[in-house]
Amino acid sequence: MDFATVLGLLLGIGGLLGGYILDKGNIAALIQPSAMMIVFGGTLGATMLSSPLKVFLSLPKYLRIAFFAPKRDPRAQIDQLVDLAVMARREGILALEDHVNSFDDAFMRNGVRLIVDGIDPELVKDMLQTELAHIEERHEVGITMFEAAGGFAPTMGIIGTVMGLVHVLGSLTDVSSLGPEIATAFIATLYGVASANIFWLPVANKLRARSQEEMLEREMTLEGILSIQAGENPNVLRQKLLSFLAASDRVEKKAGVQSGAAQQEA
Repeated sequence: MDFATVLGLLLGIGGLLGGYILDKGNIAALIQPSAMMIVFGGTLGATMLSSPLKVFLSLPKYLRIAFFAPKRDPRAQIDQLVDLAVMARREGILALEDHVNSFDDAFMRNGVRLIVDGIDPELVKDMLQTELAHIEERHEVGITMFEAAGGFAPTMGIIGTVMGLVHVLGSLTDVSSLGPEIATAFIATLYGVASANIFWLPVANKLRARSQEEMLEREMTLEGILSIQAGENPNVLRQKLLSFLAASDRVEKKAGVQSGAAQQEA
């Protein structure tokens, strides 16, 4: 579970409701089933209309990606690539063939298989970069869907408010009830604006952040695979791949390597 996503959502909702309560508002007045149906139903309908059905049906999958942080360990990935480089220098590239199916990451598995098969380095680079481009494009499809929903939601809220006002003014018999009924009509606008800025758009930004993290790790893997094929020194490869990490992670990794070497000397 990604606690930043969950706590951010709870904090956003809590801030709105807390401020409303401090202003002596009645929470029950915010619950309007008709407004919910107009805003959320209209938003989902417009999103479905603007997206391929297959993408729209993947909405739960994208939510799972946003709310559950994937297990990523780039430093373990670096160690694995360095180990492959050591093996390739000692026993040759063909020695990696027995380990191809042991990789959990399909991108890395595909890349190692290409260099084991003796594919030209430029062709390997082009093929893997093409795969990266398609992966990023698939990510962008889901991100765009949530951004579209974030744009539709406020508009649906305005539509709901206009519909409510039409109903209020069309059946106006008691002037004293005009104020409360107009206030009720504006609940739809609240639903639309709040859902866009607390849910749809933040989830889209979270998905983009997840995509950037994954693409950076895959670019690091691509660089490692090409370096292994070129026969680069494993220590040089490690330093090259560490440059993909944040400075704090890079320092921590170096410390770990130094401590390991110290233990061997002891």
